[in-house]
Amino acid sequence: MEWDAYKIGVTVPGSHLEIVMDALDGVIDPLYPGYDHVFSWWPVKGCWRPLEGSSPFDGEVGEVRTADEFRLEFAVRSADLGRAVGAVRRAHPYEEPAIDVIPLIPWKSVIPSDGR
Repeated sequence: MEWDAYKIGVTVPGSHLEIVMDALDGVIDPLYPGYDHVFSWWPVKGCWRPLEGSSPFDGEVGEVRTADEFRLEFAVRSADLGRAVGAVRRAHPYEEPAIDVIPLIPWKSVIPSDGR
């Protein structure tokens, strides 16, 4: 099955939340007519241990690090998926951001066309 839309989720440090959202606004077409800059985010606690050979944005090789981050989610059309993931990679400070790409069934596709 080919998907028309995707939900993208990524954890972002607070210092880069607006930077990532602004980068996305420049490369994706609005999914919701009449609206852009449509994102959801909430605070999360992240945990990681950089391994030998990594170059962490935050933390030291071999040491477990925890930090306050934000979970950012947004929806994109399939045509914008590659541009959206690329924008996150370029704007995100982490060497290996955890980007989730989830097939999405837009709510308007499950109701009659008049929306009622």
